[in-house]
Amino acid sequence: MTQTQNAEPDHLHAAHLVQANGAPTDLRSLTALRFMAAMWVAVYALWDNLAVTFKPAVIAKGYLGVELFFVLSGFILCHVYLASAGEKRFNYREFLWARIARVYPLHIATLLAVMALGFAALFAGMSIDGSVMSWASLPANLFMVHAWGLAPEAGWNHRSWSISAEWFAYLSFPLFAFAAWKLRHRPVTAIAGALILLGGLYFVFPRLAGFPLTEATIAWGALRIVPCFAYGCALYLAFRRAPLAMPGLIAATAAALMIAAAALQLWDGIIVALAGALILGLASLPNARAGWLSSKPAVYLGEISYSVYMVVVPWQLLAVNLAAKLTNAPDKHLHVFVWLAIVLALPLVAAASYHLVEFPARRALKGLAARRRTAAKLSRSAQSLA
Repeated sequence: MTQTQNAEPDHLHAAHLVQANGAPTDLRSLTALRFMAAMWVAVYALWDNLAVTFKPAVIAKGYLGVELFFVLSGFILCHVYLASAGEKRFNYREFLWARIARVYPLHIATLLAVMALGFAALFAGMSIDGSVMSWASLPANLFMVHAWGLAPEAGWNHRSWSISAEWFAYLSFPLFAFAAWKLRHRPVTAIAGALILLGGLYFVFPRLAGFPLTEATIAWGALRIVPCFAYGCALYLAFRRAPLAMPGLIAATAAALMIAAAALQLWDGIIVALAGALILGLASLPNARAGWLSSKPAVYLGEISYSVYMVVVPWQLLAVNLAAKLTNAPDKHLHVFVWLAIVLALPLVAAASYHLVEFPARRALKGLAARRRTAAKLSRSAQSLA
């Protein structure tokens, strides 16, 4: 997300603006990071359609791209809203409406796309997994509570479970903000507490559930976001006090260590902790020194990253099935060049969904809220004059 302290512009602007701590208000490097996280998840999801017998360890850890998103969410939402929440200026209703405008239209659009593709496949006499069109799970998906243990099975646009988890964090944001504000002068304590929470849950959960929390989706997705979101809020407190010295070196070191940790298949908690260091380093990096990460192409890719993530499932259903049929690929295992074409086309499909659905719907919903606020003010003014 690319927001300032007081607003959520759809495009970055005013790069010269800085906060009291000397950091820019528009964190362009973090916007670019979102695209990298989305593509990490996308390649992880599509790898099984590649006709190879191996999976690189870094790709196998691609599900942690979601954790990166979750930590970013906590950081950015505190960047935008923490001061107003702490100073009692926070409007919860407007906050939730802005969040709905941000995520809900594309969530519904991709769900309908999967539904249309499912019906098309059935009409063409093709067999599809019955869980894809799980009618029992549809109500939970419509209300974005399908990662709260309220959906009987994964279905529709399965990747949207993380949007349901985000919705849980949005609804709970006043609690996160309350805790963060109380600890605003003790960022080290906040970060240490968040890491203890993260490590504790990552240690205890698999012993109770039988699988890692970082692999939870439908049943425990809402819990999965909690330690990451809290970690992002805590990291923001450190950033709020003062940007890091040598942020470029810290960000590059954290990125290299993340890759190495993933390649060595180290504990997920280590990789998530390093992701926090990467976020803090990039946030502290002045836009003028961020190079390509602050460029218009990188920022644009970050802007469409939500679409990249959300169209993976419908694009995979359409492109992989079509390519497998045209190339007679056994078990939908595609030749490397065919597979690579599908992966490289994903950002183009995402750009189309961004411009056709995500951006205009978000603008329309925000405009509706603005008109309602204006009408309410005019009504109050008329009543005071009566």
